[in-house]
Amino acid sequence: MPNRLADETSPYLLQHRDNPVDWRPWGEEALAIAKAEDKPIFLSIGYSACHWCHVMEHESFEDEEIAKFLNEHFVCVKVDREERTDLDQIYMNAVQLLTGRGGWPMSVFLTPDLEPFFGGTYWPPAPARGMPGFNQVIAGVQDAWANRRDKITESAAALTEKIHEVSQPQGESVPLDVGLLEAAGQALEQSFDPTHGGFGSAPKFPHSMDLGVLLRLWSRAHRGDPGGGGGGGAAWLDMVRLTLDKMAAGGMYDHLGGGFHRYSVDERWLVPHFEKMLYDNALLAGVYLDAFLATGDQNYQRITRETIDYVLAEMTDPAGGFYSTEDADSPAFEGAGTPGGDNEEGLFYTWKPEEVRKVLGEDVADLFCRVYDVTPLGNFEGRSILNLPKSIARQAELMGYEEAELAKEMSAARDKLYAARGGRPRPGRDDKVLVGWNGLMIDSLARAGAALGEPRYVEAACKAADFVLAEMRKDSGRLLHSWRSGVAKLDGYLDDYTALANGLVSLYEATLVAVDGADGGRAEPQEKYLDAAAGLLDTVIEKFTDGGNGGFFYTADDHEELITRNRDLTDNATPGGNSLAATALVRLGKLTGRAEYLNAAHRTLEAASPLMERVPKASGQMLTALDLWIGPTPEVVLVGDTNGKLAAAVHAEFFPRRVLAARTQPEGSRSPAIPSALLTPAFEGKEPVGGEPTLYVCEGHACQEPVVGTDAIAKAIEQRRR
Repeated sequence: MPNRLADETSPYLLQHRDNPVDWRPWGEEALAIAKAEDKPIFLSIGYSACHWCHVMEHESFEDEEIAKFLNEHFVCVKVDREERTDLDQIYMNAVQLLTGRGGWPMSVFLTPDLEPFFGGTYWPPAPARGMPGFNQVIAGVQDAWANRRDKITESAAALTEKIHEVSQPQGESVPLDVGLLEAAGQALEQSFDPTHGGFGSAPKFPHSMDLGVLLRLWSRAHRGDPGGGGGGGAAWLDMVRLTLDKMAAGGMYDHLGGGFHRYSVDERWLVPHFEKMLYDNALLAGVYLDAFLATGDQNYQRITRETIDYVLAEMTDPAGGFYSTEDADSPAFEGAGTPGGDNEEGLFYTWKPEEVRKVLGEDVADLFCRVYDVTPLGNFEGRSILNLPKSIARQAELMGYEEAELAKEMSAARDKLYAARGGRPRPGRDDKVLVGWNGLMIDSLARAGAALGEPRYVEAACKAADFVLAEMRKDSGRLLHSWRSGVAKLDGYLDDYTALANGLVSLYEATLVAVDGADGGRAEPQEKYLDAAAGLLDTVIEKFTDGGNGGFFYTADDHEELITRNRDLTDNATPGGNSLAATALVRLGKLTGRAEYLNAAHRTLEAASPLMERVPKASGQMLTALDLWIGPTPEVVLVGDTNGKLAAAVHAEFFPRRVLAARTQPEGSRSPAIPSALLTPAFEGKEPVGGEPTLYVCEGHACQEPVVGTDAIAKAIEQRRR
């Protein structure tokens, strides 16, 4: 019989509904039972694309004896970390304090008062590979609960106090100047891998935000702004380019379907952990876009487009929102040559030479296998992960091909293999929509659509934003964190508000490019997105502010009461809520002139300054916000740009520090734009001079001489790029 998870909407929780473990979702019922029966809580936290979560489920949670012991002695609670990131943050801090490391599946034992006293990550069902067995762990915990309760209570209280201390100020604030940016660049340089790109050794993660910091340092040096270092910033750009080139050539990139896997288990970017996360692809699309704008390298534009197209094709709900993840594991299929079993990691994405020949024929297959490293022995468990040991250009040179000819033939071959791969059983997909991750995708979609002249990207970003604003809010306007199959639930967290607000600012700026809509009419600037962003940030300031220390708590002041109210100023796999808050507050403050936004950003940056100084590699997005704060970050205002081409020219250049506003209804637009009162200060006193398009560039309450006329404005934009 299904357990109590059967009524949940989370795909991860539903994966466990048939376990013999008597799982309960986190909630009042489970917590009340723990108190009434005086039982410890076994809290298991994971997510649907987590390989080792699946392993522990099959090994332990489907084991009848283990389940019987758990059901008798514990209240078992299963949590999807992507739904309840508030719980995940708190109890991950506990596990890291207890063991010195963390990860998923996370396994934590709590008192009925929710205080943790023991925890870890994956355990095998019985002792193996130098690890204790899960059967031993639960027996030991039960014995301690029954016979040494006083010690458990004492240690749980002490650990809870340490968890609370984690979110307290971490040192005195330091000056918010370019020295922090330069020091961050030097720290990244010290950990940089000059052979394979990236930072550190295996396993290797993309570090999109850190690459963004290096691009901003390069732009400072390139333009002669303070903080870029010497040599024109070439070293910063070289680090970015090597990393992006190696990632795009390696197995971490899906050469058939586009998009990136989570990380590489080796230092060469060859063997990935095969899960695909929405947030990784949103962030990587953004950094490849920035690299294209900075360098003009067409390969970066291709990767940007293919990554976004993957999300639009495979990770988009018909209603407009974006799904969360695709699994690392996929079902076996006939002829795969695997040992069998329920699922195999990476099977969907890997190939054998005979499979390639079956699709492409002998001659083309032999060529494809040489270019993409498909061999009889394989490079991953007897199969081959597609990768490019040599670039297409180098392969063409070695084989006597014209580069364009080889590129065209490989493109056609990839299309055929992609179609054939579509007939395989797909990895599982977590199709819940999360506001924060959607905010990241809206940001990259909007910026890419405006910069690359791709209307469908902007339209997809608008559709996603409209969906979230319509379907994932309460009547009060407060956000709901998660949506699936028509049901939105769970109060929004800090990063939901701030990621969406930042994405909405980018979306407003993208709609300044007047593009043809689906009905053939012209799209007009959508200032409603600025109003929505402001409403979100007003809620953040009202409900999330840490008035004593600066910055913001992860949960609102009327959120469910937990053992602590976490405040995290770092960036991890995703940008932190405080970092996104600082970014969005600076951008909207500059656009609207509202001092309360800029002041809140300043307090947040001050609170984070000790961490930026001490651990810059955990502060990528916060350093980006600092870069905006330090400036120069001009307000670029266009009036009279009736066809949107001048706004498009601004988007098509790498201007990492600027905000953009434009007004004047495009010619032939479908309906007049609804002006926002927020932008009244930005446009005050700014009119088209002599009826011509006019550019105003202002900073610090002072404006330069207006630039009048299309040709003069285009020249000014080009000069600024240089």
